[in-house]
Amino acid sequence: MSGGHPFDAQERAALCDLFESLGPDAPTLLDGWTTRKLAAHLVLRERDPIAAPCLVLPGPPARFADRRTTALVERKEFSWLVARLRSGPPIGFFRLPWIRAFPSLNEFFVHHEDVRRAAGRGPREDLTPALETALWRNVQRGSRFLSRRVRGVGLDIVWTGTPQRIVVRTGDPIAELSGLPGELLLYLFGRQAAARVEVTGPPAAVAAIQNGRFGM
Repeated sequence: MSGGHPFDAQERAALCDLFESLGPDAPTLLDGWTTRKLAAHLVLRERDPIAAPCLVLPGPPARFADRRTTALVERKEFSWLVARLRSGPPIGFFRLPWIRAFPSLNEFFVHHEDVRRAAGRGPREDLTPALETALWRNVQRGSRFLSRRVRGVGLDIVWTGTPQRIVVRTGDPIAELSGLPGELLLYLFGRQAAARVEVTGPPAAVAAIQNGRFGM
């Protein structure tokens, strides 16, 4: 938390500002997704108790959630979606402190960057030390799950410029991901092309990471 507002709330507000600035038809880093669809996705995540759990499931559940998202896009004006999102999480699950600090901060930080970077904006240079620390904590919490599909190599993650290091998985050879916490989080969520992260190690290990599938 910084300035009296939880970090997820700060990222939510900044993303809503960006939505309003760019309009409903701007691109995002998500293939085929405009800002309108992303806004609908975020509203559905918090306010559709039937479809929201399907967002993290493969196959038919994921397709069901996508149909519900498309229906929301078709039924609601972009301005309504942004206003609904800006109003904050509804009473219940999404107001729990742990949810706000971990999955919701990840959700809003990563999607904020999905819009910023698709608009040609580079990494932010104004992230506070407290936010960087919160993002690093989430890298620690989520790195093993988000890299679960990478096989046959060890993986270490390093916060550049600090002694902070995570041994995500053991193995030989070992690859090292290094960068700032927000960039590492983007990489782990599958935004490898946009993330400013360095991958080092033996060639086989580097290739396994660069060709690996990260994310939910």
